Amino acid sequence: MPVMFLTQNGTFIIGPISQLLGLLMNIIFDFLNYLGMPSIGLSIILFTIVIYMLMLPLTIKQQKFSKMSAKMNPEIQAVQKKYKGKQDQVSMMKMKEETDAIYAKYGTSPTGTCLPMLIQLPILFALYRVIYAIPAYIDKVKAAFYPLVTNIMSNKAAVEFIQGTDSAKQFAKQDFALENTVIDVLNKFSVAEWSDLADKFPDLGGAIESTQNTLNHFNNFLGLNIAETPWHMLMSGIQAGAVLIIIGALIIPILSGVSQWISVKLMSQPELTANTSDNDMANSMASSMKMMNTMMPLMSIYFCFILPAGMGIYWVISAVVRTAQQLVINKKLSNVDIEEEIKKNIENYNRKREKKGLPPQKLSNVARMNTKSVQKDEISEEDRQERIKKSTEYYNKGAAKPGSLAAKARMVEQYNEKNKK
Repeated sequence: MPVMFLTQNGTFIIGPISQLLGLLMNIIFDFLNYLGMPSIGLSIILFTIVIYMLMLPLTIKQQKFSKMSAKMNPEIQAVQKKYKGKQDQVSMMKMKEETDAIYAKYGTSPTGTCLPMLIQLPILFALYRVIYAIPAYIDKVKAAFYPLVTNIMSNKAAVEFIQGTDSAKQFAKQDFALENTVIDVLNKFSVAEWSDLADKFPDLGGAIESTQNTLNHFNNFLGLNIAETPWHMLMSGIQAGAVLIIIGALIIPILSGVSQWISVKLMSQPELTANTSDNDMANSMASSMKMMNTMMPLMSIYFCFILPAGMGIYWVISAVVRTAQQLVINKKLSNVDIEEEIKKNIENYNRKREKKGLPPQKLSNVARMNTKSVQKDEISEEDRQERIKKSTEYYNKGAAKPGSLAAKARMVEQYNEKNKK
């Protein structure tokens, strides 16, 4: 059987990554088949665990940046406050210089989380694509559709029937000249559509039964057919009065919602906003994050109802793996000595400066000095008025006639006295 390419994702960047991940998925399924357990559900679980373990270094780097940001943010805000409203070039350059010094001190950058996310997002999108289109990436699952697909392609009426099904709505009419397109549609067939195909074309009955038996064997996971949607399972269970089917239909969406909630709860960093309560932008971001943390588990429950149960298994396992990773990462980061990290960052920064022929800089106290200068420069309106009042009283003490030569001489004398104090 030739390797299938046409039904694989061809999107720029995501397509090639999908092919690599699909190769891994195919190896895992073949290994399970060798052990006598050819299960798509178990393949998805192992596949998800392997991918998230490979991305663990990026996850640790991202979480470490978040922890450093929590310590760094007050100092960054102090610099921003110091230069607030100053748009001249000198002030802007000084602000950038002091901000860069703080980032160097903590070993981070303004785009510290961007690179890990830019790497992870295409992988996650490709991961979704592989799981959504299993026959495109697992040879043995694709092979299960033969000889049925060959028989359908030789029957014009059968092709037209498949074109008119709900599962075929996303495909153009000309796409059905390809066997791979028919496989894509059959892979999304509901139980009712399989039954309609068998009733409409009795001569295909043997091939249909053989294909269904093989696919049901591959898709069986703890008694559930993961090719079906939990919503369809739920409706079928209600109509048949089958309690076990109803429970099975509900368990994946519920597990998905609970596991997602735990995952986002652990990933939330309370310390990120602990020192930024007076920053409107930080408060706004914290509020948005809280809303997203509530919406994501609810969205997960909804999508797990309307998508094949295999996708639900992926979401549950990915949330469980993220939770386990987060527990380990949190424990690891809690033991990090911030002062020691800062010391290393300063040494690294000065080594880079040395390579450029620049003198070393002392960064350990730069942010603290900036904060002090802000506090020194800023006084309340009440204190300012009090200073003006005392100054006025001092210069009016023993004053001569306003405007007279004596008054002016007295003012100069007082000024000199005050500055000698």
